[in-house]
Amino acid sequence: MKLRRRTRRATLVVHVIGAACWLGLTLGLVALALTAITTDSSAAVEAAVRSMKVFADWLVLPLALITLVSGLVLSLGTQWGLARHRWVYTKFWLTLATTAASAFALRPGVDESAATVAAGGPITDTADLIAGPLVSLGAYLFMTALSVLKPWGLTRRGQKQRGQKERASAHKRVDAEDVRQTA
Repeated sequence: MKLRRRTRRATLVVHVIGAACWLGLTLGLVALALTAITTDSSAAVEAAVRSMKVFADWLVLPLALITLVSGLVLSLGTQWGLARHRWVYTKFWLTLATTAASAFALRPGVDESAATVAAGGPITDTADLIAGPLVSLGAYLFMTALSVLKPWGLTRRGQKQRGQKERASAHKRVDAEDVRQTA
């Protein structure tokens, strides 16, 4: 089922805004994590980690789900399809993986660091605090490049569908020519 133009455009706007916000939020998490692991000020560490917790608890998953769902609607409702083009397929799986990683790795890691800082302790595992946001940032930048460049061509399924469409089109041309010749 193809989306109507107005619906497609509205969904595309939601998708781009969600993805841009998710990317910006992740960049903010990287900045806060860098602040927390490089400063000597316990007040700055606490403020950075508490801010990360607020962002991780309230914004990361909603933005991830908005991006995932709107991307899925766009892929299924447009000519791109979900499994026709390698770049769409790759983007879908990366979005799904980063959404899961945000829920099951990023948030718990930030929550643990926030609990440690709130109890007055130092952050001992700084690599965990920065690794999640950095990996996510890399994935989002890569997915953005995929959206712009649209590399790699069709998947096997897309090639098969294109072949079927071309054969059906050829049959229609032959049938139309037969009708003209008999008339």
